[in-house]
Amino acid sequence: MPSNRTLFLDEEEVRGHLRMKDLIPAMEKALMDFSNRKVIQPVRSVIEIDPPGGFFGMMPALGDGLGIKIVTFYPPNAERGIPTHMATIFLVDRETGAPLAVMDGRLITEMRTAAVSAVATKLLASADARVLAILGSGVQARSHLEALRLVRDFDEIRVWSRTAEHAGRLADEIGARAMPAEEAVRDADVVVTVTSSKTAVLRGSWLKPGCHVNAIGACRFDWRELDDESMSNVVYVDSREAAMKESGDVILSGSKIHAELGEALAGRVDLHQDKTTIFKSLGMAVEDIASAMLVYRSVAITATTVSS
Repeated sequence: MPSNRTLFLDEEEVRGHLRMKDLIPAMEKALMDFSNRKVIQPVRSVIEIDPPGGFFGMMPALGDGLGIKIVTFYPPNAERGIPTHMATIFLVDRETGAPLAVMDGRLITEMRTAAVSAVATKLLASADARVLAILGSGVQARSHLEALRLVRDFDEIRVWSRTAEHAGRLADEIGARAMPAEEAVRDADVVVTVTSSKTAVLRGSWLKPGCHVNAIGACRFDWRELDDESMSNVVYVDSREAAMKESGDVILSGSKIHAELGEALAGRVDLHQDKTTIFKSLGMAVEDIASAMLVYRSVAITATTVSS
């Protein structure tokens, strides 16, 4: 590890030490550790800031490492052209409590969210999935494409956004087709919802039987991205406790949670891969700390190589 000094890493420094191909297996382990009760992690504590309509969240965890993420979510920032999510991660030595690192967490949040969806897609989507539909056009849309391409070979990518200009720009950038939401979802093998919507944008009647959905937005107890029919399918979550407190899609639909993703990864439940599956993602501190530890260890290896 680096010397006793505390590391301070900005977003570009984090980017230089974090790779999606390494992050996906790290998220698999973090999810299994959480569901196997090897992690101490309270549900995030959130303060609502209104006006302007933002949220300040505190997410501590003890797992592969010990630390806390402080995250802000300000949806109105989209109109200002600045990130809606910003974050800082603080790591400490679990043996002494000494500060190890303070690093930007915005990119980590972006990448680990997509990496967890890749874990779910690898586990639950058809092995021959070829059509991907993305509802949303922000940073998570781009990050999800990067991650999901590592676990499935897509021939066709479709995108939709409430702002047609944004959908068109994203489609041009990634070689996709922009189209209406229903058209994008019809016959898609994998669907990703990464919007800031507070009301459902995905209808269950559009879903191809046996497809897989990664539902990323709607992170509040009274927000929705998926309608009741969508949520009547086989539902997986990252954390039961968090889903029953924070997910409007789960709470308001009265949906039954089939399993935590970590339980499924450990082979403790039937996967129901022949049925339509929904992974409702909320994000967990253990994922952030595991991601930050990847960065910290990479910095340590680089420092050792340079010094030698």
